[in-house]
Amino acid sequence: MDRAKHPALLFVDGVSSIASLEFRFDDWRVDCAITGSQKGFMLPAGLGMLFASEKALARVDSCTTPRAYFDVRAMRANNAQGYFPSTPALSLLYGLDEALTMLLDEGMDNVAARHKRLANGVRAAVTAWGLTPCARRPEIASDSLTAVVVPADKDARTVIDIAFTRYDIALGSGLSEVAGKVFRIGHLGDMNALTLAGALAGVEMALADAGFDITLGSGVGAALAEWRVPA
Repeated sequence: MDRAKHPALLFVDGVSSIASLEFRFDDWRVDCAITGSQKGFMLPAGLGMLFASEKALARVDSCTTPRAYFDVRAMRANNAQGYFPSTPALSLLYGLDEALTMLLDEGMDNVAARHKRLANGVRAAVTAWGLTPCARRPEIASDSLTAVVVPADKDARTVIDIAFTRYDIALGSGLSEVAGKVFRIGHLGDMNALTLAGALAGVEMALADAGFDITLGSGVGAALAEWRVPA
């Protein structure tokens, strides 16, 4: 963008990364970023959060696109007076205040390091099961979520259904062209090694019940080896 001297704004979809992974809005010269309350901020769904640079805000008044509910002009005018242009989700805002306190108390560098450590354990479990992650190169793998590819003769939706109905674990489904081909394990937000180990145990049982040739304890054991803190 700089080399081309292009006026485009740099926009980041940070729904599964902001508040979980390293993100430097100013240093990376991001103009707009969006996220939601339901992932790294550890809250129910319902809040959409927009971050905008001064460069982006300067475009607000010159933009001719029709706007209604999410009109930054109305938001800026009302926020400056301590109000919202419409009814705010007050309970979620109080929750957000507490979530921010928790994140800042832990320290954002520590939050990112915790997510990387948890992700490494999940990836070790996937390898121990004889399965592969959807991310084909380690450097592009997410530390907030792991999509697991199932063999061609299996349907990932069967694993998801068994995990939920028998073991009370909600796994994510593959979308669009990977529907039925992958299931997703989330490991972000209010998460630690022990809670994630329990989730992996449930995934193992679901895989075994779905006819996968795995050894119970193999994935959990691999993850624990990654997470264990020797004396």
